[in-house]
Formats: sequence, C-alpha cells, structure tokens
Amino acid sequence: NHTKATEFILTGFKSYPGSQLLLSVLFSAMYVVTVVGNACMVLIIRMDSKLHTPMYFFLENLSILDICYSSVITPKAALTFSLGRRIISYNGCASQMFFFSLFGTTEAFFLAVMAYDRFSAICNPLLYQIIMNKRLCIFMVVGSYLSGCINCTIQTGFTFTLSFCGSKEINHFFCDVPAVMHVSCSDTLVNEIVMLAVCGSIIVGTALVVFISYGYIIITIVRMPSAESRRKAFSTCSSHMLAVTLFFGAVFFMYAQPGATSSPDKSNTISILYTIVVPMVNPFIYTLRNQEVKGSLKKLLKR
Repeated sequence: NHTKATEFILTGFKSYPGSQLLLSVLFSAMYVVTVVGNACMVLIIRMDSKLHTPMYFFLENLSILDICYSSVITPKAALTFSLGRRIISYNGCASQMFFFSLFGTTEAFFLAVMAYDRFSAICNPLLYQIIMNKRLCIFMVVGSYLSGCINCTIQTGFTFTLSFCGSKEINHFFCDVPAVMHVSCSDTLVNEIVMLAVCGSIIVGTALVVFISYGYIIITIVRMPSAESRRKAFSTCSSHMLAVTLFFGAVFFMYAQPGATSSPDKSNTISILYTIVVPMVNPFIYTLRNQEVKGSLKKLLKR
C-alpha cells in the first residue's frame, strides 16, 4: 500500500553506538569553527576598503553561503547524535533537502565564478577592471543562486513525488537526495536519470570552468619572468585547487555517476567532506597565504 510518509528516521552512523557523543562534539566544534571563520572573513572584508575588489566580493559571498550551507546540516546532525532523537518530519526533510541542494549547487557555481575571476586577473591583468565590473560581479552571484534554485526545485520536487511505505529509515545523517530516494517503494529509475543528468551537467560544467581557468593560470604563471611572482601565484593557486578538488571530487562521487544511491554507508563519510569540512576550511584555504587579509586582520585586532 503506497502511502505518504509523515516522518522519517535518520540512521546515519547509528551502527557506531559508542561514538554518538563524540560525533556530536565533533560536529558541534566544526560548526562553531565554520561560523566563526566565515563570519570573521565577512567582517574583515567589509571593514577594510582595500578589500572592496571583485575577488573579495566573491570571497565575502562564499563565506555567507558557507555559513548557510553548514547551518542546514550540521546543527541538526549534532542534536541527533547527542539526544538520540533521529526523527525528522516529512516537511522538515523536504525543507532540508531543498536548502541543502540550493546552497550546494550555488557553491559549485561560486567556485567556477571565482576561478574565472582569478583567470581574468592573472591572464588579462590590463583588462581585469573592465571585464570584472560591478554589474557583472552582481550578475554572477545572482545567477549562481538562481541556478541553485532551479536545481533544488527539480531535485526536491522529483524526490517528494515518490511514495514511501514500509521502512522510513534513511541511512544518512541528513535528507540527501540519493538516501531519501533509496527508501522509496516507487520505481526511482526516472529520478536517478534526472539526478544524474541535471547534477552531472552542473558538476561537470562548473568543474570544467574551474580546471580550464586554473590550467590557463598555471601556464601564465610558468611564463612569468620573476621567480618571486611565480612562487606567490603558485602558493595561492595550490590552496584554491585543494578546496575545489575536495568539493568536486566528493560531489561527483555522490551525484554524477550511475549507482550513486547504492552505497549509503560510503555516502555518510563522503558527505561530511562537502557539507561540513569544505565550508569549515574554505576561509582558511582562501586566506592562509593571503598577505592582504593577514594585514587587514592585524589592523582590525589593533582597533
């Protein structure tokens, strides 16, 4: 009998009963670091007029996005582990999936936009101010969010038209598309094809922009006459490439290959990378070797 579920049970990491408190503490600590790190990034950029450039405009928006992205997943997961209350309502599950898909997709487009910004700055320095004008920067941010809206509407809409009967146990710590699809008693072939086509196109498309941009950047850096300039540019690019490889590698494994719904146990571990780890480390990766941000932070602390 195909019925609509009124609630689901999140069973991610349930097979490790002795580690529930540890997981709760770990998730809570990572969430605090994420919020504080990204909030500091926003504050530093807004307080220093020298950082009011396209690069830092995108970094500021990425930091705000990462706070929202992590807030959709991490607090609920930490509470689930600490209190042992694994129930999430049908509407709560749909809402979590919607906003997770929105912010996750937007993050992919942001990383592509930021890679294009760095490509313009390093490969076309004389035209940079003309290319990356304020109007284009705002258009890129708004366009990224609109793309996220389209994808999350498709994914959530298709997933919650399925019927759920029998077991309502989702083998995950949040309502991810493949995990929820896995517990449906409907035929999910169409859903899997839609997820593979839409998410695959987004992931491959944005990843191509990123890696092609950095390919041209590396070629330009190699041709630089000054060894100091090459060293500085490479140190920045290597940090950025680490962030995008971590993000795109994890999401490709989850959404852009056939059979993504067939390994829920791996999904739990892989999901931690792009839902919790990436938003936490982004402010550090993008500013660790950035002398401008370090200088601004010192000024801010002196005040």
